[in-house]
Order: sequence, then C-alpha cells, then structure tokens
Amino acid sequence: MTRRIDGDWYPGAIPDSVAIGAGAFIETSSSFSRFRSQRPSAMRLGDHASAYAGCMFDVGPDAQVQIGDWTLLNGLWIIAESQVFIGAYGLISWNVVVMDCYRAARDILTRRQQLEAFAASRDWNIFNPCRPVDTPHPVMIEDNVWIGFDCCILPGVHIGSGSIIGARSVVNTDIPPNCLAVGNPARVVRELGTEDQHHG
Repeated sequence: MTRRIDGDWYPGAIPDSVAIGAGAFIETSSSFSRFRSQRPSAMRLGDHASAYAGCMFDVGPDAQVQIGDWTLLNGLWIIAESQVFIGAYGLISWNVVVMDCYRAARDILTRRQQLEAFAASRDWNIFNPCRPVDTPHPVMIEDNVWIGFDCCILPGVHIGSGSIIGARSVVNTDIPPNCLAVGNPARVVRELGTEDQHHG
C-alpha cells in the first residue's frame, strides 16, 4: 500500500516503519528522503503533531525517533543514529538541528579521508558514525519545550520539561526543567516561574 500525501510536490512516500498518530500532519514526504532506519518501529509522530516543509528526518539504519502529541515541527532537521525523543506539546522553530552524533571524525586526517571518499562516490554513508569515527548519544527533549529558531541541540543533551531555548543557541549540556537558556554555549539565565507558565 502506498503512503503518498495528497497534493505532495515530492514523488515520495512515508516509510512503512513510521507510525502516524490520529490527526497528525505531514506536509511533504521529502522530509523522509534521508530516512534509512531498518527498525520495524523506527519513528512515531504523535497525535495531532505537525511536521511542516523544511523538516528532514535524517535517520540512520538503527535509529529511532519519537515525536510527542501536539508537537509542532517547523523546519527541524533531525540527525539520528541512535535515538531522538521529543515530548508532547513541543514547539520547535525554523532551522533547528537536533543531532545524536556528528557523523564526521574529529581527527583531521580521518576527516580529510572521509571528504575525499565522499567526493569520489557522493555516498552519504561515508559519514556514517557506525564506522569508528563517532559514537551516537541519545537526545531527550521533554514535554512543553520551546526551542527558538537556528538552535543546535548536540549529542547526549537532555532538556527538561517546560524549558525554553533562546534563538540561535547551541546546547551542549543538559538543561533543567522550567528554565530559560540562551547563548553559545547555552547557559541557564533564569528559572521560569508560574507567571511564565500560565500567563494569560
């Protein structure tokens, strides 16, 4: 059975291993053009969650991704070789990158070899961290998290529920619940009180 999206400009389909919750919305199947997971339950997009154009699920052969109910993804790029979890009622802005690995060697000579091999083959699997250049570390983003545009969430990060990450921040350490974090590297600038959480 084909899983094409009505009116989709991209001639693709949603992979069979992607579970789509009730009322969920996916704007285009191009978001799955780099989806390579071989897991039978590789991804779940929660009930009433949304993935708009510009989202890219760059998911490796053994990776899993979970997006919670009512979460809105607007141009998010997920790079996963292990696991990326985003909870319910999340708001992920434009051009955010969430990555559980780097896919390229830190060692200069190894990275040079990767680039030369890629130029010769144009095979993106050259940057597969299953080769011994990088180890993936799962990313956990809990419920009710708002991530501003142009942020980068690095491998192994855990963002607690109710926190806000300011625009263009680079998050390389865990962020506690109910905090505002900004900067490169991102640092907590204040705790969010009840007036922030229940305003209006």
